[in-house]
Amino acid sequence: MRLAHALALTTACLLATACTAPRGPGRAPSSVSYPTLSPEQAGDIAIHALGLVGTPYRYGGNTPDSGFDCSGLIGYVYRSRAGVAPPRTVAELDGFGQPVGMGELRTGDLVLFGSGRPTHAGIYVGDGRFVHAPSTGGEVRLDRLAGVYWSRQTVSVRRP
Repeated sequence: MRLAHALALTTACLLATACTAPRGPGRAPSSVSYPTLSPEQAGDIAIHALGLVGTPYRYGGNTPDSGFDCSGLIGYVYRSRAGVAPPRTVAELDGFGQPVGMGELRTGDLVLFGSGRPTHAGIYVGDGRFVHAPSTGGEVRLDRLAGVYWSRQTVSVRRP
């Protein structure tokens, strides 16, 4: 039931933001060029990530069958829904796409956690929530950026 509610919220957010999402140039260039995601691709990424909630965590995992670590989840979702192959490690994700301020956060963006060099990452799915593969023994899950633990972490945003 929680997944159905999350999908409904994400769909509502996508419909509300699809026509107003900023596009085009105006963002600082990164060292590697990646195609800009359309609002439809960003929505597909969010919905696909939500569909993977409950998949077991596995260090180094990058498929639903083998399980996921956080960067493996991101790579799998972006490759399958947008044809984009992000870097494999969280540290390398810090240079993926363009940096975005928290005030510009939108569906499909990556949220990276950690001061200095990031140590964890997830996919923002709207409504203040993100999907991530948190730790050994856990599962891919949906969490709130405003949650007790995550709100205390340093977070940066990257937009492919």
